[in-house]
Amino acid sequence: MVALYSQHSKDSACVSRITMEFACGFVYVPPSVSQKDGQQSSANVIKRSALLPPVSRIRPRTPPPPPPTNSAEAKSPKFQTSTPKIIEKLEKSKVKKVVKPTPFYENAEFHNQRKTASSINTTAQQTTSPRRTALLPPHMRPAANSHSFSYSQPLDCQTFTYDLPKNEPDLDAHSWDPHYSYSTPEGNGGLVKLPTDASNVPGQTPAPALPPRPSFMKSVPEYLVLLPSSLSSPSSSQKSPPTSSLSQSSSGKGSADKEPLPGNPNVVLVSLGKLLSEERGQCILGEPTSCSQCGSVLDSCYDNVVNVCHFCQSSELTSPPSIPPSIHFLLNPDEQPLCAPDALLLFCIDISGSMSITSQVSEGEHFVHRSRLQFVQQAVVQCVQRLSEQQPDIRVGLITFNYQVTMYGYENFSSRFLTGAELTERNYLKEAAASFPSPPPLSQTKDFLQRQVMGLSESGTTALGPAALVAIAMASRQPGSKVIICTDGKANTDLGNLEVEDNDAGTLLSSTIFYQELGEYAANQGVTVSVLSIEGTDCRLDQLGRLADRTGGKVVIASPNRLHPEFEQIIENRTIATHCTVTLLLPKSLCMRGEREAGHKGTREVGNVDPDTEITFQFGANEQDTEVPPPTSGSCVSIQLHIKYRQRNGQTMLRVITSHRDVTDDSSAALSSLSLAIIQLNSSQASAALAVRGRFLNARREAELQRKLIERAIEHNHSATDRQTYKEWVKTMDPIYYNIHNFTRRKSVISDSQSLTDAGAVLLYTMKHSNRKSISLKNKHKL
Repeated sequence: MVALYSQHSKDSACVSRITMEFACGFVYVPPSVSQKDGQQSSANVIKRSALLPPVSRIRPRTPPPPPPTNSAEAKSPKFQTSTPKIIEKLEKSKVKKVVKPTPFYENAEFHNQRKTASSINTTAQQTTSPRRTALLPPHMRPAANSHSFSYSQPLDCQTFTYDLPKNEPDLDAHSWDPHYSYSTPEGNGGLVKLPTDASNVPGQTPAPALPPRPSFMKSVPEYLVLLPSSLSSPSSSQKSPPTSSLSQSSSGKGSADKEPLPGNPNVVLVSLGKLLSEERGQCILGEPTSCSQCGSVLDSCYDNVVNVCHFCQSSELTSPPSIPPSIHFLLNPDEQPLCAPDALLLFCIDISGSMSITSQVSEGEHFVHRSRLQFVQQAVVQCVQRLSEQQPDIRVGLITFNYQVTMYGYENFSSRFLTGAELTERNYLKEAAASFPSPPPLSQTKDFLQRQVMGLSESGTTALGPAALVAIAMASRQPGSKVIICTDGKANTDLGNLEVEDNDAGTLLSSTIFYQELGEYAANQGVTVSVLSIEGTDCRLDQLGRLADRTGGKVVIASPNRLHPEFEQIIENRTIATHCTVTLLLPKSLCMRGEREAGHKGTREVGNVDPDTEITFQFGANEQDTEVPPPTSGSCVSIQLHIKYRQRNGQTMLRVITSHRDVTDDSSAALSSLSLAIIQLNSSQASAALAVRGRFLNARREAELQRKLIERAIEHNHSATDRQTYKEWVKTMDPIYYNIHNFTRRKSVISDSQSLTDAGAVLLYTMKHSNRKSISLKNKHKL
């Protein structure tokens, strides 16, 4: 199997470049992070503890008084009353003597004339100046044969005699006062001028360097959040466009390019739509040999070979893994591929009473009024006609809902009606959908289906929740099927009720959970759900859109006369793979960046994949792990990507892509190799994912950081094309930066966060699932 690895690697290098792209040509590590290792190594030279006093410390003028000789004096109540006496004594000394502010060097005579000072007798001490004897701590004792301090002397204390200044008031000329106060500052209060250059003071050595910052401490604490300047004054921020920084002078560009980059240039783009085009290469049968801890694919496939995982090691390995750039595995070779029939396409149409509301449209020179249902009927009939011409083998079904849910049959099978208590039992609805036969190919049912659509009429309530469950359960027979839900109002029956937000928080919460679980169920069955609402209505798309968000579908608001193009666009977006899971593996010196991703391994449940599906990951240096240092500039790191998915015939595939990236802390090199399109796409997806969940401030902060990075790159590269693309992209991001309040409702009853309007939900869900092709077309969703 190792031979297959090497043979497979010949045509896999270009494949990996297509599927996995990096926004930056290097793995960028900020200089402050990459230099931590150097600081830690230099810190080992200093053996002296940082808790000890520095060697160059200056002794106080007056020695500390000795402790009381007995416990009675220490407990004397007169101790507290002695403070005014000493203060009064100090004040009198100030009046009698004028102290000249001259530089004072502590113990200079001791260090320079030690032999002379030791020969002075006691009588000379009394005639020249008062002398005192004090105990020296071990770290300040003079050495036996030198004037410098030694740290290797015995621990017993020594004494040395020093001279008091002549102009210093001698407060201790008399016998020791037991009432001396330790809380009163000593000295005469005069100005003391320290030497300008401490290195010239004889007998003193430079102070030791400050201890390095521990690697587990951040330069900015977690509780301190730096908000962008535009957040402080929303009113003023709206007046200044975000591109104003690009018009500023770039005179300081040379020095600015050396500063750490704002935002995060370490972004990986995964183009999942390339999967089908890559399946032509040779495929390896069976499971790969994987690491038992992180799941990475190892170099060798033999069990008797000792494999070293390059992603679990605490230390940086010198050689990268020898695995080919791209390998394709068939995980279940023993299973026979299924003879996959054509996928199902189910129209789930709202026929409640509100669908009878009319709109005025022009037909030639005349204006006519048509109901919403009539517009939907016309759009569905046109889609059926086109599909019968281009895809005659496709199977198309029809489900409607008002106060009941109707599954429409065909000529040889009658329709099925679900109503009343049946609409509240989830298991019963799934069994009813499973027992209903699949429709025949469209070439056999086109005429009958068109007559059924044109015969619909409006009445009753909106049982949207049960209808969505039935449609998804019916489509789950064939992975890759599609469900299109078209409605003009909120669901208002028991199951999935979205019309009770004003008075029943419990029901709304259960409905939110219902649609979230229904989206998971659809994704696990390989069903794509799209939601299309009619303009001018309120359908609570922030909740209903969860179905499309989880399954890779679309959330659309369309005017009545634009329903047919929207239907066509949803139908043409075919599903090429299901049950897709993407995993990014990093060495422990790096870590994932994201709200729901941490550590050196990130997994994304994508579900259904269409030809335009693109996802992005962020990663960076691991600054929190004290055991594994961040990668150093000039080193090389390996990054591995796993894409596991299921083909339409039921076979499970695994693609493993390994890339080796150089590490740099040079901001200029990172800016020169930066792909702005990938950074912009990542910023749109990441900020929209936060805003969809109601975390608007976090979404704005994420977008602001990446915007500053893009502006920095444009100033560095001087690209007119990038500048124009940036201006168009900023317009699509304007709701995130400034106008998110225009897309929110009042505060929800179940949380403190604000919920989104239908227009806001459509905008953010579209941004979250955008790609490089569609990122410039989002302006049409701005209202």
